[in-house]
Amino acid sequence: MAVKKSGAAKFLISLISLGTLALVLWFVYQSSDISEQDDLELMGIIPEQTVQQAFIEEIDVPTATIPQPVQEAESNLEGYPETEIPVVTLPQLDDSDNFFRDLMLTDKPNKGLGVWLQADDLVRRIASYLDGLARGSMLSKIFPLNNPQGTFTTHQQDDVIWLNAGNYERYNNTLAIVMSLDMKQIAGIFHLIRPLLENAFAELGYKPRQMDGIILRSIDNILATPVIVEPLQLIRESVTYKFANPKLEALMPLQKQLLRAGPENTQRVQQQALALKKALLNP
Repeated sequence: MAVKKSGAAKFLISLISLGTLALVLWFVYQSSDISEQDDLELMGIIPEQTVQQAFIEEIDVPTATIPQPVQEAESNLEGYPETEIPVVTLPQLDDSDNFFRDLMLTDKPNKGLGVWLQADDLVRRIASYLDGLARGSMLSKIFPLNNPQGTFTTHQQDDVIWLNAGNYERYNNTLAIVMSLDMKQIAGIFHLIRPLLENAFAELGYKPRQMDGIILRSIDNILATPVIVEPLQLIRESVTYKFANPKLEALMPLQKQLLRAGPENTQRVQQQALALKKALLNP
């Protein structure tokens, strides 16, 4: 297939960053175990089970339509011959890992990102992770992402337990990655890998419109997280910490985990989530 230079350049630029769609909600994962695992770690206790059960509760599967981008019309420039560009064909889902990794690491090789991408079945993991986020939960073992640095800490004043603000800095390194992503580019990447994602979601029992609804709901769950600038009071039951405010404790698990990452970090993640949603709905 002959492609014009102008269209090919844009196409290849988008392809280079193909894999970053998997990380659009990466930062939420960074706090995935702090409500339980870090609390137990703080007390010197290793829990027998730390993986959250994200698929037990039945929910209404949302449906939506993420519009397709309008293709630019091709036109010949008189006097300039067409350039033959190799057609980029998506691999089969079972064989997509190396393709995914190569595209992820071609433009700006990143050691930390390379570690995350050592897993197999990456596109399937994306589908499962987004499905969990749409349910307000986390699949903590889906991606081998870095754990927050340092140790989760609290301090006690009289009989009141407070979350230390120093915990927020544990996410600085990984947050820098998500903030470096171009959400408009990621939206374009979504359309490029859409057939692979649809196949992965189909294996979970979803139709394309349900996939779109799940992606948008997962973004909306992040956007709905309250930003709490005041110190967070905790209570301890058994070996775990909980929010003392019943309204905060009643939030979705992923929202409570974002709260524990701090108000500034929550807002920064929400900015990226909102930018992605706008880019997806306005191609």
